[in-house]
Amino acid sequence: MVLEPKAFRFHRSLQQSLKKQLQMPGVRLCFDQAFVQVMQRCADSPRQRQSGTWIVPRMIEVYTELHQMGLAHSAELWQDDRLMAGLYFVSLGHAVFGESMFTSVRDGSKMALSLLVSTCLRHKIPVIDCQQNTAHLASLGAHEISRCQFLHIISQAQRKSAIPWPEQHLYWDELLNL
Repeated sequence: MVLEPKAFRFHRSLQQSLKKQLQMPGVRLCFDQAFVQVMQRCADSPRQRQSGTWIVPRMIEVYTELHQMGLAHSAELWQDDRLMAGLYFVSLGHAVFGESMFTSVRDGSKMALSLLVSTCLRHKIPVIDCQQNTAHLASLGAHEISRCQFLHIISQAQRKSAIPWPEQHLYWDELLNL
C-alpha cells in the first residue's frame, strides 16, 4: 500500500480543519521536534481490533538510534508546548516509509500527514510506503501496487539525496494544486 503524494486526497473538510488550526495562536506544524514523544504517543494510542501495540520499548530505542542517524523522522502538530498529533517515518534518500500516527484532536494525524505530503510533493518523492491496506489510508488516496513496482520505485528513490526534514514546513500551495 503506497500513497503517491500527487494522489493525496486533500479533502475540503481537511483543508478547513487545517486552516482553522493554523490560525489559532501557538499552533504549528514541524518536523523532528519530539521524535521519541511521537513514537511513545503512537505506542500508547488505542487501535481498533488490536490488543496492545507492536511499538515496544526496544523498537523505540532502535528507531531513536535511526533518528539520531538522520534516517527516522517525525511530522508533528503542536499547540504551544503541547504535542497534539504526529506521525513517524523512515527516509532513505527519497524513499519514505510511514510507520505509525496518533492524534488527540480531530483530523490531527491527517494534518501531520499533510505536512509530510506537501514536503514530498516539493521534493518530488514518488511514494510514501503505507505498509497496511486500510480503509482510512485508501480514503486519503493510498492504493496497492505490485511488489515488483514497489521495489523498482524504492530502489530509484533511495539513490537520491536525503531531504533536510527539520528545515521543511507546510507547502500549502503544493497541496492546493492537487
